[in-house]
Amino acid sequence: MTSLEFTDQVQKISYSLKPVAMNLTRDADDAKDLVQETLLKAMLNKDKFKTGTNLKAWLYTIMRNTFINNYNKITKRNSNIDSTEYFQYFNTDENYITHNGATSDFVVTDINEAIANLSADYRTPFMMYYIGYKYLEIAEKLQIPIGTVKNRIHIARKELKDALKVYAPGV
Repeated sequence: MTSLEFTDQVQKISYSLKPVAMNLTRDADDAKDLVQETLLKAMLNKDKFKTGTNLKAWLYTIMRNTFINNYNKITKRNSNIDSTEYFQYFNTDENYITHNGATSDFVVTDINEAIANLSADYRTPFMMYYIGYKYLEIAEKLQIPIGTVKNRIHIARKELKDALKVYAPGV
């Protein structure tokens, strides 16, 4: 398709673009701008149009994408998030503030103790999972079924949760 033929076909279809633009924008001036921008993009990208495909659908797609992009630009520009109220309460929960290192030392000691108190059958798969092994890798390494690995890790978590429930706020 020559450039002249393309321009002629686009011009014929352009009259059917305005009602669609009006439906999208709900404003006459914005609709005219949208049609104009659509036609400009079509002319600049005529080399991307494949002859034999539906030109009208191609133009509608350009229009829709242009409208969506413009809408996203406008909403991003106009959205102001008032985060002052959120930051007012940020990190104010006394349960999570450590004033000295002693408290965190106690917690780490208790966690290590709870892990050490697990039986080896549960501790080994749990620690392997904790350091990054996948279930299948643990199963292969320990030569046990994958279901057993999952079950042992689940039980280890349950036992650790029970042993460390003193640190669970509100429970």
